[in-house]
Amino acid sequence: MKELEMQISGRNGTVKAIEIGAVNAEVETAAGVEMTAMITKASAENLGLSVGKEAYAVVKTSGVMVAID
Repeated sequence: MKELEMQISGRNGTVKAIEIGAVNAEVETAAGVEMTAMITKASAENLGLSVGKEAYAVVKTSGVMVAID
């Protein structure tokens, strides 16, 4: 079977912090900009996430809100 390599236009970063809960995991990544994501505990385990590991933050959204005071 041919091995696939993911290609993406974003920059890679590293996992700065990870907090595993009973169901979810909070993962903080940094690649110039820090981002925090809530993912399932199973996903964090399947990805083998740990502090210092290289990771990508991929954002998927159907809408962005802009607000002012």
